[in-house]
Amino acid sequence: MNERSSVADLAESLRREVERYPEGRKLPSSRALVERHQVSPVTVSRAMAVLVAEGLVVSRPGAGVFRAAPFAGASARTAAPPARSGDLSWQEIALSADSGPRDLFAAPVFATLRVPPPDVVDLNSGYPHASLLPERLLATALARAGRRPGAWDRPPTDGLTELRGWFARDIGGHGGPIGTGDVLITSGGQSGLTVALRSLAAPGSAVLVESPTYAGILAVIRAAGMRPVPVPVDADGVRTDLLADAFDATRARVFVCQPLFQNPTGAVLSPARRAEVLGIARAAGAFVIEDDFARLLIHADAPALPRPLAAEDPDGVVVHLRSLTKAASPNLRVGALTARGPALARLRATQVVDSFFVPRPLQEATLELVADPGWARHLRTLGAELRDRRTAALAALRRELPGVTTSHSPGGYHLWLRLPDGVDDGALAAAALRAGVQVSPGRPYHPAEPPAPHLRLSYAAAESPAQVAEGVHRLRLALDAVAGDI
Repeated sequence: MNERSSVADLAESLRREVERYPEGRKLPSSRALVERHQVSPVTVSRAMAVLVAEGLVVSRPGAGVFRAAPFAGASARTAAPPARSGDLSWQEIALSADSGPRDLFAAPVFATLRVPPPDVVDLNSGYPHASLLPERLLATALARAGRRPGAWDRPPTDGLTELRGWFARDIGGHGGPIGTGDVLITSGGQSGLTVALRSLAAPGSAVLVESPTYAGILAVIRAAGMRPVPVPVDADGVRTDLLADAFDATRARVFVCQPLFQNPTGAVLSPARRAEVLGIARAAGAFVIEDDFARLLIHADAPALPRPLAAEDPDGVVVHLRSLTKAASPNLRVGALTARGPALARLRATQVVDSFFVPRPLQEATLELVADPGWARHLRTLGAELRDRRTAALAALRRELPGVTTSHSPGGYHLWLRLPDGVDDGALAAAALRAGVQVSPGRPYHPAEPPAPHLRLSYAAAESPAQVAEGVHRLRLALDAVAGDI
């Protein structure tokens, strides 16, 4: 049973128990509840917090937890008020007056964030399994951040100077082209993408993207009223001959790319094409948004990484995006955009109107995290774990699905599977879920009609290499069922 279901089950059990207590009666101690229900102290603490929030109990530090006094709205907990009836149909007209349904744009993002039931192997999520995240480091960092002088003061709108300086050195290197003043702290990678695209491209304009590409990029572009234009990717990254043609045909002013461990193909932009991308964009008078999402997810057996494009860009062509979220925690929504010249002023203006600033306690905690010697150790451990899961996935695919070809890389968290012709990847993903494994169909990663059926298989969210192998076995069962219907 996972932690979420354990907390919910214990909270429900305690609700029934509390109802039998008179007002003011003390509940059993946390230690007694741990022993009685055979759960962890963390589960007891979280379940008790639920009951405190519901007003069923009160916590008195040093004394214990007690049955709360009844209050005026108590009967509402036991007898829900009748549902109010009304006619909401008018909203359909109001919401469609000047735009299409947003749920179509957001559907692939919701799919990426979907948490499967406990008995389903997760080979879909882009976030590493909880056991791979530095929860103790994060807890220590948050505690230290809370004790920093001014931790709850309003931060500068661009972000804390120390954190901006750290990102500048991490992205551009010591003495590189990126300075502290070129960095804007953002609320994670997805927010940074939204800020960058809305700042640099106008509604109705074309935006060049790799094909296939991360579905969240396409969602942002479409939700902002822009038009994604695909540029094919091969094993060496984006096809630069076709990139030049796309700029000529569309007059686009923005190209979004992932040069390192591209999502979903895993491709790394080759050295020759790196210079070509910058030269082509500069000649077109266009920006390159470099989504460097996977730099901290390098595997233990990987060679030295190429530098970010932004570190080799003297002319301000590249707007670089970096986030700590995937390597640290889905809840550490802290990232950075780098830009030079008037483009940075545009980014700054867009973000301040949208969200003012990133909360200071999160920024302070991030500084504590990256300064801790344990952070580097965590990244090395994460790299070894990701390597082992990737190795297990490839071995299982060779054993279970020899007819499926795959691309992979020594970094990132996913494999891109080429399915046999005639297989419907959407139907296969649905069949896989019924078989007990969650994967991503390839269709949402393509801005236009896909040339062939694919699946994206993510091995980072699995609990262990053995669970990765079990997930691939269940995928084979699903493919056998789908292929039998062709």
